[in-house]
Amino acid sequence: MTTGHEDDTPSAVLIAGPTASGKSALAIRLAESLGGVVVNADSMQIYEGLRILTARPDRREEARVPHRLYGHVDPARPWSVADWASDAAGALAEIRAAGRLPIFVGGTGLYFEALTRGLAPVPEIPSTIRVHWRREADRIGAAGLHTALAHRDPAMAARLRPSDTQRLTRALEVIEATGRSLADWQAAPHSSPLVPPECAIRLVLEPPRAVLHARIAERFRAMVAEGAVAEAAAFAARGLAPEMPAMRAIGVAALAAVATGAVDLATALERGIVDTRRYAKRQSTWFRGRMGDWLRAETPAAAADMVEDAYSRR
Repeated sequence: MTTGHEDDTPSAVLIAGPTASGKSALAIRLAESLGGVVVNADSMQIYEGLRILTARPDRREEARVPHRLYGHVDPARPWSVADWASDAAGALAEIRAAGRLPIFVGGTGLYFEALTRGLAPVPEIPSTIRVHWRREADRIGAAGLHTALAHRDPAMAARLRPSDTQRLTRALEVIEATGRSLADWQAAPHSSPLVPPECAIRLVLEPPRAVLHARIAERFRAMVAEGAVAEAAAFAARGLAPEMPAMRAIGVAALAAVATGAVDLATALERGIVDTRRYAKRQSTWFRGRMGDWLRAETPAAAADMVEDAYSRR
């Protein structure tokens, strides 16, 4: 099977959707029917040590079809969308060389944007500048970073949430290293790992809100039954800095507190379910605003039919 763009064959299948929408099972079904490889496009499922809490495919699911970019990053390492895009480009080349279909699946809209539109061509930031601003982040916190950025780069500061430590740090690194706002770099032309991205089949899985909320509650309870409390406790025991991206994984703080007796299980369950619903809402807002031209489906079965039909017609 040819999966390049030299003919009408799709270059890839991209499946986005809010958490608990059924994306992973859909991707596995399509990989089985279309001869594909499932590639992770979720910013939390990249981390080692969080298989249950990030709802990564389990070992039986991974044995059904090949999977790439799951659980391969040490959570103690800073990892950016640029790092993921580099990994994704490598996986894409490997999968195409094997004559298989790449099936990207996840809920991180920025990853899909990097895949289809590329990233700003920002030069490599010197390690001394990176270290300086990470130490400043520890010293002055997100609010202090935002104040510093507003002084040096008000246009970029206006774009970022005052609590977003990671992106504030990145913006400060860029303007110090290059003398140009990250906003200017982002406006420059950049290339996409998918060439051309229009050759990919792109779909957003969007269950009705009531259905999604029920699935979120059911899945979070199932995570606890599968050992999520112990996983959260083990992860918290690693002593990672609280600003590390992996520490934002939903459920880590609340369920680790259950393990120490600081919070009761019922309270942690409720907190985890509410936080997951809020996260799903933010994801859906992104998909509506930035992926308006993608196909839409309410159920995994309908989505599979749409993708398989589109694949057969190309």
